[in-house]
Amino acid sequence: MKIPRCLLLICVWSGLAVSVPAAEDVAAVITRARAFLGSEEAIGRLQSVHYTGVLELVDAGAPKDAKPVRSTIEVIFQKPYRQLMVITSDSIIETTGLNDFDAWVRQQQKGDPTRWRMRILPVDQIRRLRAITWENLAFFQGIEAVGGRIVDGGDTVVDGKACRKLTFSHDEGILFARYFDNKTGQLLLTESETGTVIREEGEVQTNGLRFPQRIITINKEKDKVVSTMTINFDKVATNETINAKIFAVPSTR
Repeated sequence: MKIPRCLLLICVWSGLAVSVPAAEDVAAVITRARAFLGSEEAIGRLQSVHYTGVLELVDAGAPKDAKPVRSTIEVIFQKPYRQLMVITSDSIIETTGLNDFDAWVRQQQKGDPTRWRMRILPVDQIRRLRAITWENLAFFQGIEAVGGRIVDGGDTVVDGKACRKLTFSHDEGILFARYFDNKTGQLLLTESETGTVIREEGEVQTNGLRFPQRIITINKEKDKVVSTMTINFDKVATNETINAKIFAVPSTR
């Protein structure tokens, strides 16, 4: 099974004028967005997030009556730059790991641990995994401290709601354009520089923080939809005791 290019990675709008005061700075937008997700105290305590759920993948080229390809999914993010994603289909267990500057993918035949293969990921993919990990744990604040920046895209409208566009720019042109509701601070839509569109639906609350219950990712290539991936989470846990060894590159012995 091919790993999705962007998980969480984890939203169509018009160019109508909106009523946000022009003087409101980026910091105020981020403060409101963070407040929507939880208190500063709860955000400050966050060290890890552990998602479990079901992934459904629909290929745009599949017949209209084709059923989605279903897999279970487990994703762990841990500060500062650790990530583990396990996707289990009917025949393959695919694990992707990030341990700071090391990243890897291991595929194993389900039911037969002796049949497996592994590869170390190249630098460009490591950078993307690091950016995704930061995006899932930082709650929109502090990108400058890790070498990135925020580009203010100004006011726009998403789904009829006045919002502000902020683009979070990481190394090597890795971008996440996020659209925040002007009234509530809620994240309405996310786009990546690859054309991937991400929407979040519902909510799961744990330890004073609000997480999405469902993430819908539309992957595009040259404005053409390639696939739609929906992840429904059945559990979200934070600040668990996690053995750091699970993120390390597995032994090949």
